[in-house]
Amino acid sequence: MSKIVLAIGGNAIIKEGQKGTIEEQQKNINESCEPVLGLIEEGHTVVITHGNGPQVGNTLIKGEMAKSVVPTYPLDVYDAETQGNLGYLIQQAFKNKMVERNINKTVATIVTQSVVSKDDPAFEAPTKPIGPFYTKEEMEEITKKDNLTFVEDSGRGYRRVVASPKPVKIVEKEAIEALLEKDITVITAGGGGIPVTENNGKLEGIEAVIDKDFASALLAAEINADYLFIVTGVEQVAINFGKPNQQNLFEMTVEEALRYMEEGQFPKGSMGPKIEAAIMFLQKGGKNVIITSIEKLQDALAGKTGTRIVMK
Repeated sequence: MSKIVLAIGGNAIIKEGQKGTIEEQQKNINESCEPVLGLIEEGHTVVITHGNGPQVGNTLIKGEMAKSVVPTYPLDVYDAETQGNLGYLIQQAFKNKMVERNINKTVATIVTQSVVSKDDPAFEAPTKPIGPFYTKEEMEEITKKDNLTFVEDSGRGYRRVVASPKPVKIVEKEAIEALLEKDITVITAGGGGIPVTENNGKLEGIEAVIDKDFASALLAAEINADYLFIVTGVEQVAINFGKPNQQNLFEMTVEEALRYMEEGQFPKGSMGPKIEAAIMFLQKGGKNVIITSIEKLQDALAGKTGTRIVMK
């Protein structure tokens, strides 16, 4: 049986148009459990990673609104907080579903740190919007006190932007591997992991956002996973998406993927990072990458659908 790293987006946990209540998140997670449990019942070892973008955004807004009463925290601590919150919700949902289906397995969440390089060029040009919107006057007042970067966001106001560096090491790799050896289903690298820098073995949190697909690809390579599944809202990757000549792709090589990216087929705000992460995994020695929707996991693994990306 295979070792599978399965990357689920934060927007699958809080769907577009939802407020993000715990009840909404629990319902969405419960729906996402079923196809993953199908893989576990087939005997595969599954490592679940997840996004946390909407959740961190909400946490930042809460911190901003309550700052006159309680102290605000740095972004890395909010990353840790949402990893714990979401890990708990996902872990409990999976355990309860396993009880219903007579699957005798333990589920565990690891709050994960991802090492980034201080020299990553992303720090020179922050691009990732986070947190609440501010008026021009509010933004100018904040920048007088704090060395933060803001951008105007589509006429809706100003938002803080932070760097999105590439992860270079998963700190808790050995702990994850030890749990997998005990046949424990692991939830890890939530939100791409907490970004930290490393100096002579010592770690320090840093204000940044790591793309969860890159962290998932790195983790999959580090633990020698057989498959990296990148879950998205569509069953297959397509070129000319949304146009009359749209073409769904069953398989593409790294060379073809790079060419499509140069042609602008995979935008940075949607499919682009997923394709880049897939290529990263394969270039680090990974074997199989499949991009598909959560409902089609088993069919995609069986070769019936999804988009496979291969070295050649």
